[in-house]
Amino acid sequence: MNAMQMIRVGALSAALALACDAMAIDKPAAKAPAKETKSASKEASGNDQKAMMEAMQRMGEVRAEHKQLDYFAGEWKTMTTMFMDPKAPPEKSEGKSHVESKFGGRYIEMHYEGKFQGQTFNGEGLIGFDNLKGKFFNTWIDSMSTGMWLAWGTYDGASKTYTFHGSMDDPIAAGTQIKVREVIHAVDPKHYTFEWYETRKGKEAKTMQIDYAKD
Repeated sequence: MNAMQMIRVGALSAALALACDAMAIDKPAAKAPAKETKSASKEASGNDQKAMMEAMQRMGEVRAEHKQLDYFAGEWKTMTTMFMDPKAPPEKSEGKSHVESKFGGRYIEMHYEGKFQGQTFNGEGLIGFDNLKGKFFNTWIDSMSTGMWLAWGTYDGASKTYTFHGSMDDPIAAGTQIKVREVIHAVDPKHYTFEWYETRKGKEAKTMQIDYAKD
């Protein structure tokens, strides 16, 4: 390598060194946007958490719809009428129902004791109002089945009536669903009725009614 080549190589090395130094100096400035992004991400996360907490509060708050369900709380005597066969007289049986508020008034829990065709019959259910769906619902399980009933409904203040709709499996026709309509009418502070309607072959018929009374 001659002197001129050595000078050129030296100059190139110096230029590269300066370039590297310049890049090193610029690195902190390049990191600044990353810090801003991290801060913005933290703020967005905080907003998401706040929105989630507000949503959870709306979901769990006790509203007027829940408070009106307090009507059902207490001890009730029942008279059940079953319309099993249109050609035969209806079957009647007495029973009782204990109803209490659950989880700060968010649900009403019902416990029923009675008879069905001479056998002891026990059942439990819930009535509530789902804030997210904006609908009332009821559930039911009992000692003569292994499934759970669920129906959704609305309330008409003018007639003081709850109307629920659902469907159930036909026990004698596998794979067939039976549409059901439930009607609960608050007659007065000490009396209400529960009616159960089933639709079979396109025709709706009332198959059960329970009359509730307080002393």
